[in-house]
Amino acid sequence: MNKAYLQSKLKSTGTAYLLMLFVFGSHYAYLGKWGIQFLFWITFGGLGLWWLIDLFSLSSKVENYNSKILIQIDDLEKKEREDSHAKNIAMITASRG
Repeated sequence: MNKAYLQSKLKSTGTAYLLMLFVFGSHYAYLGKWGIQFLFWITFGGLGLWWLIDLFSLSSKVENYNSKILIQIDDLEKKEREDSHAKNIAMITASRG
């Protein structure tokens, strides 16, 4: 995976709230949790109680989703820096030799 692909997978809290409020509560589908999404629909958002809880906890759900992707991006950037550093060291040693 490359960095641009991972960045395109990041989700917006605003979009999640819009989906929750205006598109039949499809915020779990937006986060890729289809099993929970179907359960949410079948129970009508826990008869409103689950929906009310999600109203206050949705931003943390999006942050948790994004944090996994951001960790992968950080790992890729670290590997790129290490590769660049190794390449620079090789060029310096080759120029001296």
